Amino acid sequence: MKHLRFFTQHTSVSTACIAACLVMFSSSPMADVTQAQIEESKKTEVWGPMPKKVEAMPGQAPSDAIVLFDGNGLDSWVDKDGNNPQWEDSPYALTVKPGTGYIFTKQSFCDVQMHIEWRATREEEKEGQNKANSGVFLQERYEIQVLDTYENKTYANGQAASVYKQFIPLVDASRPAEEWQSYDIIFTAPIFENDELVKPAYLTLLHNGVLVHNNIALKGQTEWIGEPKYYPHGCLPIKLQDHGSANSFRNIWVREI
Repeated sequence: MKHLRFFTQHTSVSTACIAACLVMFSSSPMADVTQAQIEESKKTEVWGPMPKKVEAMPGQAPSDAIVLFDGNGLDSWVDKDGNNPQWEDSPYALTVKPGTGYIFTKQSFCDVQMHIEWRATREEEKEGQNKANSGVFLQERYEIQVLDTYENKTYANGQAASVYKQFIPLVDASRPAEEWQSYDIIFTAPIFENDELVKPAYLTLLHNGVLVHNNIALKGQTEWIGEPKYYPHGCLPIKLQDHGSANSFRNIWVREI
């Protein structure tokens, strides 16, 4: 306590406070643990296999991601006929060229984590579903809606971040036109056996970092008219929609799960 008295004479901390801290640190939860308990706890320790190391720097694709667009061209994409897409690309964005059609990834995917950023073009003269419409289609058939729904009224299961005509977002995280937005998607592909659905597709979606769909079971492929239904398929490409608006995309990557 001689050292404690010396310390308190030269600081504003009280002797009682210092003493309490000493008691706290000397009363470690491990103080009363026996060697037998330590040995017993080791029985539930798992030391391998260790997970693969993945580098994930802010604003960059993870080191094990498949980069689909980062400003270095459209080598990962084709049009519906398998030719080079006619969409406009630059070091900054990939932009729909209205009237040229959907584009598809060359590679097919099943279960994925996907990141994509998008920007609605400004179309003040339009409204509802016609205002900066596009879409992100997982396996060519399960659509997450892209639309300028910032102060633009439309049906709830067709607004931005909806699973089109199936699920309404839990909240509306939309930003105004010409501001960049992000989708972070966890998608588990449906499973079929002998043309029968065994397990539906599941999807989790964060819109601008906000959870808007939490592990939902999709009802089937996207339908504009009629109820959604499943049709047997395997792994398929991701496609981006040309719906007549010059929307832009950037920083597109996937990780196969």
